Amino acid sequence: MSPSNIPKNRSRVAPRQQPMKIGTRLLAAALMLPAVQVARAEAPPDYSLIGLKMYNYLDRQPGEERIRVKAESLTFMTPVAGNWSLTATRFVDTVTGASPAYHTDALSKMRELRHAWDLAATRFSPLGTLTMGASYSAETDYVSRGLSVSGTIESEAKNTTWNYGLNLVHDEINPSNRIVSNEIKNIRDFSAGVTQVMSMRDIAQIILGYSRGQGYFSDPYKVFDNRPRERNSTTLLGRWNHNFAATDGTSHVSYRYYRDNYEIRSHTIGFEYVQPLPYGWTVMPLARLYSQNGASFFVDLDPASAPFPTNPPDDAVYFTEDQRLSSFGARTLGIKFTKDLGLNWLADFKMERYEQRSNWKFSGDGSPGLAPLTARTYQLGISRRF
Repeated sequence: MSPSNIPKNRSRVAPRQQPMKIGTRLLAAALMLPAVQVARAEAPPDYSLIGLKMYNYLDRQPGEERIRVKAESLTFMTPVAGNWSLTATRFVDTVTGASPAYHTDALSKMRELRHAWDLAATRFSPLGTLTMGASYSAETDYVSRGLSVSGTIESEAKNTTWNYGLNLVHDEINPSNRIVSNEIKNIRDFSAGVTQVMSMRDIAQIILGYSRGQGYFSDPYKVFDNRPRERNSTTLLGRWNHNFAATDGTSHVSYRYYRDNYEIRSHTIGFEYVQPLPYGWTVMPLARLYSQNGASFFVDLDPASAPFPTNPPDDAVYFTEDQRLSSFGARTLGIKFTKDLGLNWLADFKMERYEQRSNWKFSGDGSPGLAPLTARTYQLGISRRF
């Protein structure tokens, strides 16, 4: 899991399922690009949907269990007023376990309960869509509020879709150890991209994103952690989906490049293959490879300092010993099963295994002395259209 994907100052995973809009009949099932709005300009859905997701995450290092997340989300979507649809999602998750105070040492107990809401309204027009959203998340030491707007614009030929998005987030941080109080963090995310139908069996997408953050980015629960009060990042994401005539299966290949002013550079390569099977089954194996170099102010482990944390350089203005900002490589393997239960019911089950090692970095050496990290996730979902 890359640090850019972690939503707050915890080693945690937040299960967020984004609504997906369906394109033309030819491309809808086989060539959808996951988690990105690539809608064709059609009428809004003529059905309502309710869905429940249950999520279980556990990470560990040798000899120690670390973070466990149990979460549930309930989503409801319905068309409204002819050319609108509304989506509401309610999240509840519990985070328990132990988090390292520095590097991968000195695990300290923690327990958090988070409640969150996501609301979105989408308007459909002849040449595109417009989605406006709001989010709210609260736990004992962290409150987050967000507003977003995104949309699509189609070409007259209906084979090119332009995508755009703006997301504003305001966070309030009040850690229980009172290292700081009433700190804030503001983040503005911008994205723009294009989705292109390349052939009857191919669709491609490229998205450029920019994020500008100001405020409190340090982790108050870590030893020796003082980060810049500004974090700006750029991402470039490319996807290619291809449908195979012989099997009616579809491959999803992706590459994501990330860079920020912490001097972190990361690469993510992803592959999924969606294969329809008889009796309403679908199977999707997946694999991801990830690599990043560490932040410029990451303090590598000095074994001579054990069992105490390594002191930052005397002249250091910024410093961190958070494993998520180190140099490392990671890989994820997983599989997802989907079953059409009939009568508009659909069920799915997904499991993944994540492994992180310092020496798996694509090029050069990773941060020395960090314990290997492994994680597994299970996700079970059921939904009904009506």
